[in-house]
Amino acid sequence: MKILQSMREILKTLKHRGPSKIYCPRCGSSRIHLSSSLDYWLTPKKYVCEDCGYLGPIVMELEEGNEKVEDSGNA
Repeated sequence: MKILQSMREILKTLKHRGPSKIYCPRCGSSRIHLSSSLDYWLTPKKYVCEDCGYLGPIVMELEEGNEKVEDSGNA
């Protein structure tokens, strides 16, 4: 019974993640998506970037509350 109480306490302390935006790790584009409809539930996730052609399992994530927009002045 003590194990269940410990697990319950751990689950209470976990932070709930909100929605996050994903970006290409190569070019930083937000135009990235899963490579097929079977990804995520049947096969490992594999993402494709529409801008640079990146294909791989790694993406950058940015949580909604942590966005910081910087203007570099280059247009």
